[in-house]
Amino acid sequence: MLTYAFLPKQIRLKEPTALDLISLLDHNLGGDCPVYRAQGAIQIALLPAAAVWKLNDELPRFTVALHGAAEHLGAMLPESVERSDIEAALTRLLDDVDARIAEDQVIGASPKGSAWVGQVWFS
Repeated sequence: MLTYAFLPKQIRLKEPTALDLISLLDHNLGGDCPVYRAQGAIQIALLPAAAVWKLNDELPRFTVALHGAAEHLGAMLPESVERSDIEAALTRLLDDVDARIAEDQVIGASPKGSAWVGQVWFS
């Protein structure tokens, strides 16, 4: 299993730093908004890659999403981020996703987190 200890030294932080998760949730409305950039990276690269991986390995629906999210969130625990802070941030993010889904349904947009692979939508 790949863990934080196996990351290349260039990626690892030298020492744990204090992290305010709430600041990572708020849009700054600028062109360099880290929230928009992170959402874009997830939607453009990670979700389609996970969908193809799931398809190729014939994994049950949402397996990659659940375990991938847990592993990514769990990577913050060794960095001294409290589990309760992660859970609070995740709750807020899921509330934002629920609101975005409702908006997308009203305008008839395709769901975020879907990937077009061949002739089929995967989520």
